[in-house]
Amino acid sequence: MEQTQTNIAQPFTTYQKLVIAILALLQFTIVLDFMILAPLGDFLMKSLEISPKGFGLVVSSYAFSAGASGILAAGFADKFDRKKLLLFFYFGFIVGTLCCALATSFWMLLGARIVTGLFGGVIGAITLTIMTDLFAVNQRGRVMGFVQMAFSGSQILGIPIGLYLANAWGWHSTFLMIVVLASCITVVIILKIRPIDKHLDLQSDKNAFLHLWHAVSNPSYQTGFIATAFLSVGGFMLMPFSSSYLINNIRITAEQLPLIFMFTGFSSIIVMPLIGKLSDKVDKFIIFSAGCIIAIIMILIYTNLVPVPMWQVVVINMIMFMGIMSRIIPATALTMSIPDMKDRGAFMSVNSSLQQMAGGIAALFAGVIVTQKDKTSPLEHYGILGIVVSVVIVISIFLIYRVSIMVKKKQTIFAATAKTEQDSPATVTH
Repeated sequence: MEQTQTNIAQPFTTYQKLVIAILALLQFTIVLDFMILAPLGDFLMKSLEISPKGFGLVVSSYAFSAGASGILAAGFADKFDRKKLLLFFYFGFIVGTLCCALATSFWMLLGARIVTGLFGGVIGAITLTIMTDLFAVNQRGRVMGFVQMAFSGSQILGIPIGLYLANAWGWHSTFLMIVVLASCITVVIILKIRPIDKHLDLQSDKNAFLHLWHAVSNPSYQTGFIATAFLSVGGFMLMPFSSSYLINNIRITAEQLPLIFMFTGFSSIIVMPLIGKLSDKVDKFIIFSAGCIIAIIMILIYTNLVPVPMWQVVVINMIMFMGIMSRIIPATALTMSIPDMKDRGAFMSVNSSLQQMAGGIAALFAGVIVTQKDKTSPLEHYGILGIVVSVVIVISIFLIYRVSIMVKKKQTIFAATAKTEQDSPATVTH
């Protein structure tokens, strides 16, 4: 029975703390693999002679392959021990990242990103499923806060180190760093994580495709799918061109770039656990709405900047990502509560797939909007992206509101069922 008193924060067990740490490190590698493309964008576009449209294709190729993989894996996601499923896809992710490190042309990099997406795109869904299986509903906000710190960690440590390696030994070395770290995490998962297979006792669909159909045809699940798809659009539109925008439009130097990501990461790593704790005590939709308002204001400012001192760019980035994280944590915690345990793997896989595909379309769309006359000229029409993203954020507020109402109704039903079960023995004795 899931916990319904969301204002009471249950403490974590020692094993749960271990799981959180491992999942956070795992997410660090997945996030870094995706996030590093934006800071390396200027290196890649100049080194491999990639146009903005071509770079948008590189980014979206990961998203589309991840989306396709998630749909194919959804029917089988609840048929296996989640630990084994995680290891299978994580190993494929390591192989794909190694291919990225060995790429020497645009087409090789494109193919490597497709392979990485086929495996890496599903891992986020498996991670969320594991979190939902092992943690009560009034713990998930804090869990999301800690695991999402992987995003901040990638900015504080991963991206600056990756950029340092790229400057010193070429951008290939950045991907090699991720391969080495991910290999070490794989060993820890094998040795420390227990089997996660309680959901196997609840399965009623023997056919994987029938199980997938039951997941995608559920109206409640469909609401969650649409909400998550809109939630992901903004990042895929703005982030791929962030380094090129900062260097060519704001006149930030390549040496200053790591500092901007590092300071932004520091602010996020402080804010995210606080947002996680707050979303376990306060209405998650209220936190989400506040984050949306902050994000819209800062995105419109950021996408219309003129050359300014670096400290102003840092401050704007810090506040903008605070708003973005204040959206992601409560929205994800709400969405995780939609599916029943027997459908969680399928739901999370389909949800992740639609998220990735929506992001892929957004990245392609951004690549069409943004233009650049030559390798060193400013990006044009970046401000239009800010307007488009702001409109999408407004739409997401209405969608997450529907999710919030749905989750509250589900919790009310759980509470009523629990009360009935508690009262029934007393009735029998009388």
